[in-house]
Amino acid sequence: MMISLPVDLPALEAGEPAAPEALVLHGGGGPRTVAPIVAHLAATMQVVAPTHPGWEGTARPGSISSIADLATGYLDRLLDRGERGVTVVGSSIGGWIALEMAVQAATDSRYSGLLSAVIDIDGVGVVVEGEPIADFFALDARGLAELAWHDPERGYIDPAALTDEQRAIQQGNGRTMAAIAAAMSDPGLLGRLAAIGVPTLMVWGDSDRIVTPAYGRALAAAVPRARFAEIPDAGHLPHLENPESVWRVVDPFLAEVTPRRA
Repeated sequence: MMISLPVDLPALEAGEPAAPEALVLHGGGGPRTVAPIVAHLAATMQVVAPTHPGWEGTARPGSISSIADLATGYLDRLLDRGERGVTVVGSSIGGWIALEMAVQAATDSRYSGLLSAVIDIDGVGVVVEGEPIADFFALDARGLAELAWHDPERGYIDPAALTDEQRAIQQGNGRTMAAIAAAMSDPGLLGRLAAIGVPTLMVWGDSDRIVTPAYGRALAAAVPRARFAEIPDAGHLPHLENPESVWRVVDPFLAEVTPRRA
């Protein structure tokens, strides 16, 4: 069954149209959290970073009730556009979507050849024994900063400083997360990752306490030939806290695996 995403879904776009394509998928914090990834990749790639349906005040179709549905929607959109060899880069929940896309692309012939590589940055989505995912929905702003950032003071956002509009958007984002990713994981996904056939890089902040580096290593071990890179002095969003260290592992990987267009 095809899942149609809204045609007017907002997206950050950058780079040259003739360059290889990167699809950048944000996490719970919304599209602003992946803006540095878009800016960096745009030097060598055509980059598209959509706002997921239900985030930032956008509508979520009733057909999208899970991360798997959202992954199918993005694959169907790539298929409709005639794309081939797309690199998918996902942060946090976006990493979960990216892995689900890679599994579906490997097991459904309709999507064969759509993806060329996956980069998962501190992604949630699987159950790892002994490494539970932090209960995001139970955390206040201070608790989230303590677990998600190497430097919590840098990541803390005082709720009292938010405008009514910002607070409404934040609450709407939270409702969408609760609707499609309430447990922050799919108990069956870890076992399905063995189907992934494209090069995969796991990038992890060494101070992440939402999903620890040990969680990330277990995730990487479940994907055939996946690589794992730990980023120093960074938490759940290493591309915000220590971007240069992230690019030092991402750029060589992309140079090796990205197909070049004529």
